[in-house]
Amino acid sequence: MMKKLLRRNKFLSLLVPLIAVLLGILIGAIVMLLTGYNPVLGYSALLKGIFSDTYYMGETIRTMTPLILSGLAVAFAFRTGLFNIGVEGQVIVGWLASVYVGIALELPKLIHLPVAILAGALAGALWGFIPGILKARFQVHEVIVTIMMNYIALYTANYLIRAFLLVPGERTEAISPSASLASPFLESITDYSRLHYGFIVALIGCIVMWFILWKTSKGFELRAVGFNQHASQYSGMNVKKNIVLAMLISGGFAGVAGAMEGLGTYGYMSILSGFTGVGFDGIAVALLGANTGVGVLLASFLFGGLQIGALNMQSKAGVPVELIDIVIALIIFFVASSYIIRWVMNRIKKEGI
Repeated sequence: MMKKLLRRNKFLSLLVPLIAVLLGILIGAIVMLLTGYNPVLGYSALLKGIFSDTYYMGETIRTMTPLILSGLAVAFAFRTGLFNIGVEGQVIVGWLASVYVGIALELPKLIHLPVAILAGALAGALWGFIPGILKARFQVHEVIVTIMMNYIALYTANYLIRAFLLVPGERTEAISPSASLASPFLESITDYSRLHYGFIVALIGCIVMWFILWKTSKGFELRAVGFNQHASQYSGMNVKKNIVLAMLISGGFAGVAGAMEGLGTYGYMSILSGFTGVGFDGIAVALLGANTGVGVLLASFLFGGLQIGALNMQSKAGVPVELIDIVIALIIFFVASSYIIRWVMNRIKKEGI
């Protein structure tokens, strides 16, 4: 009976995101019709904008890379019972730290690149540590603190760039080639897209999250604390320590996401007029991916593809790119409202319809 229940829950966890995506696309088509656009033409252009050219494929994978890591950051926190809304700020400080190390140090590539990525991870972890310690020691809700930390990260990063790193163009210097993830080979085979080796780092991140949570005793503790803090405390686990550790690891993933932008896509950091969106999109990716490594990978492909394909929708079908934001918002809405879908499915089953 228990095995049957587990199989059913697993099936529902896979089915609900799929239904959410289909509903989002369907309602997006209705919105197109109501606003005078051809949904068949629009979605055809969207698919062509993802799969028709190696350049677009490269750009899709490049867009996926930071989304995978920011999604892992959110998913890891979810798995441990925490809601890390501060991934955006952790991305920003990770981006700045990795770029600074990429500019300031002169080292062989074999050393320089890992050190720059590690700097991003440590900066993100530090930004996660602050709400973690406040949660553990003073029971300050992590959602409130992490939201405020996003703004602190944005304005602190802009101040540091303006005060110490600014060059003409409202940005930092370019990083040293020895700290770069850029790949002339990958660029050449994708018609000179901005695809870089960061995608490999993101895939490794998926494996790392899976290994920590499911193959280590510490991962079991983290999940247990997330499931029931009181029972974990009663069994001898250090709840406060595990809360802080969970936020450190979550922030580390987000910091690496920022490093992918600084060391891979751009090679520098500009003055930010607003949030990058990578961290907030990571929340949607984690929700759609059911907080699993594989799910996050697939969800990031969907979101990355929608963002790149939307450009082709506008140029080929005349559909505004904002429509894709509507589709993405609808998908997030239906995933967040998955309990409604589950309730309807349970009612159908009970009534034998």
